[in-house]
Amino acid sequence: MNSRLLSLDVLRGMTIAGMIVVNNGAGGTCFTPLEHAEWNGLTPCDLVFPFFLFMVGVSIAFALGKYSPASEDELAKQPALRKIMLRTLKMFLIGVLLNASGQLLKGIPLYETLATLRIWGILQRIALCYCLASLLTLWVQPRHFWKIIISLLVLYGIVLQLGNGYVKGEENIICLIDRALFGQAHLYTKSPIDPEGLLGVIPSVAHTLIGVIVGFRIKEKDELPRRLTRLFTLATLLALSGYLLSFGLPLNKRIWSPSYVLVTCGMATALLSTLIVFIDMNQRKAWTPPFQWFGMNAIVLFVASVLLAQVIKVWHLPTLLFDTYSCCGFSPEWASLAYALTFLGVLTLLAYVLYRNKIFIKL
Repeated sequence: MNSRLLSLDVLRGMTIAGMIVVNNGAGGTCFTPLEHAEWNGLTPCDLVFPFFLFMVGVSIAFALGKYSPASEDELAKQPALRKIMLRTLKMFLIGVLLNASGQLLKGIPLYETLATLRIWGILQRIALCYCLASLLTLWVQPRHFWKIIISLLVLYGIVLQLGNGYVKGEENIICLIDRALFGQAHLYTKSPIDPEGLLGVIPSVAHTLIGVIVGFRIKEKDELPRRLTRLFTLATLLALSGYLLSFGLPLNKRIWSPSYVLVTCGMATALLSTLIVFIDMNQRKAWTPPFQWFGMNAIVLFVASVLLAQVIKVWHLPTLLFDTYSCCGFSPEWASLAYALTFLGVLTLLAYVLYRNKIFIKL
């Protein structure tokens, strides 16, 4: 198997492509699988972000696995530490700028934009999880990771139970903490609970660390079939334990519940293992290039998709295209999907141009 895992790029690309589709429907209606669960529950749409965060962890294992946590040579880790901190800062700031760009493109003055600027978002969550998981990988022995993961999930589960964490309202501790620290004006406006708020970083770091563990399992010096057997076993245990836990702590993406962490990490591990079998082991990869294009520039293409979506909204193109598809006989759901796939096609062209010209941008 190659040192660079093609299946990881493909799964990352599949995830980004899925994220673009589910984030860019038009007309206000779409098929149920392309919508997030309203509160408790799990839809295919709810797998996109956790799969990507899981793969951030796998990538950390490949990038930082050469550093020994037990090493006393701290100078050798300084370049990696600087890179981690710089990348964290860049992703977080870009995420904040994306939040501001929609209002600025509409001509809203900067001072008004700053007064209601949302602090949290997808890139901000990724940045913090990447940073904390990377630091743990540099300085903590991997054998201690499960203790950290379990401790984080248990702690978060207790906080949810004691703090009305499953209440979809302003009395939820997630809402209370975010409002106390950042103010309502700087939070998610579509519900009282900010789905990428501060408290959710706790289970999300555990989520990323599971990805790191899977990455180390893939890198083990053993025959590939044995490694895959262990990965499929781990996937089953994670998904099963998460399902059982959901009877007390239901699956919930918006609060990133402990059961949601375990189930989605189990599913991601199983899918990645399956892709390794087909792509890296059996070389069945004729269908993979488009996803590889996305996977090699995943975060840049996500940023581009957000900016493009905001620009064309100013020009009212989503409504125009949706109405055009509707006039062609499409139902509202199919018209929404057709628009999302058109949008994905534009980003696929950009992904191909970047890949063809060997432009790989790492934030």
